[in-house]
Amino acid sequence: MLDPALFRDDSAAVEARLAVRGDGLADILAEVRRLDGERRAIIPLLEEARHAKKTIGARIGRAKRDGQPVDDLMAAGRAHTATIDAHEGRLDAVEQARGELLLKLPNLAHESVPVGDGEADNVEVRRHGSPPPFDFEPRSHAELGPALGIVDFERGVKLAGSRFAVLSGAGARLSRALIDFMLDLHTGEHGYLEVAPPFLANPNALVNTGQLPKFEDDLFKIDGWELYLIPTAEVPLANLHGGEFLDGRDLPLLYTAHTPCFRSEAGSYGADVRGLIRQHQFDKVELVAFTRPEDSYAMLETLTGHAETVLRRLGLPYRTVTLCTRDMGFAAAKTYDIEVWLPGQGKYREISSCSNTEAFQARRAGVKYRPDGKGRAEHVHTLNGSGLAVGRTLIAILENCQRADGSVVVPDALRPYMRGLDVIRPRREPAR
Repeated sequence: MLDPALFRDDSAAVEARLAVRGDGLADILAEVRRLDGERRAIIPLLEEARHAKKTIGARIGRAKRDGQPVDDLMAAGRAHTATIDAHEGRLDAVEQARGELLLKLPNLAHESVPVGDGEADNVEVRRHGSPPPFDFEPRSHAELGPALGIVDFERGVKLAGSRFAVLSGAGARLSRALIDFMLDLHTGEHGYLEVAPPFLANPNALVNTGQLPKFEDDLFKIDGWELYLIPTAEVPLANLHGGEFLDGRDLPLLYTAHTPCFRSEAGSYGADVRGLIRQHQFDKVELVAFTRPEDSYAMLETLTGHAETVLRRLGLPYRTVTLCTRDMGFAAAKTYDIEVWLPGQGKYREISSCSNTEAFQARRAGVKYRPDGKGRAEHVHTLNGSGLAVGRTLIAILENCQRADGSVVVPDALRPYMRGLDVIRPRREPAR
């Protein structure tokens, strides 16, 4: 959530910065301004009524001590009480309405973010590695997986419907190996604390991270419960310290978690709905950091580097891009997308988004810190990133490490997790 004070102190600048984030915000901003004006008009009236009641209370006390009649004073006191109740009720209603509108406004983009309308306006920052040369026509993972007998789309549909898949044999083991490899890397070398959170979250947690109210159509809600399947481990991790005051001397706090993620992917279509690219359920290893505001952009570079390390260790070519203003996520102030090369598509595809949300999420969740463990508290900055999406990493391995005979070479870094298996070869499929 944006700081409401911004709309009073520098409303024109805020509106200009929001204009580059997307369309359809003008009406919301106009209503926020109106409600803020109404709020500022009510507050002095409320303070005046409270002062008048306090004055009457003092006069009633003196009158009683002096044995004077107090009926008229008591009636005036009750009138002031009614006025106070009316002003407080109106103020609560105005603040609630303003708060609901503020939840619909995206974060402000950092000054370093390029202004643009979409993917074509993103700016490449760096590349690592080169697409592998093939002396044959590379196949997509959607062909390779079934041919190897390790990915079964038909049985996924039979069990749960479209955009689900079954991994088996070396496919299931490869997925598990990637999870263990990523967690070991982030906890053992990058200093993250592993967390095993719930896979369900209440609405408040999803509001705090920015999924609600805007993206409710992308969520799976548990019927009869005020709970949702999590779309990412960012939700539980970023809410770990909700309503808490942290000691600034303990920052940064770094957390990682492996969870399944559940998304309806409303509006998805085309090639992405085939194969494993855009599934309703997928695994991901997430990275989340809580930092001091002055350290958060250095932490964004560090966290992005941690995600990139996974790809470098696996020998997968990738590039990193800065997302433009209209391609960023709702809560982000700045985002780097890491895109891995997929030979089956002949292009780079996103495998991780690493974002600094500044105080946007912390303000919603009420996460503050005191610089030296005492004194005035302020909101922390939170960051998040995929470290990495497991399914897309599996896709990248199948497509980049494939051989002409249809087998796939296992990257060296994963072989200890694969019980020494160095090549995945076709296996005989059981009868259907």
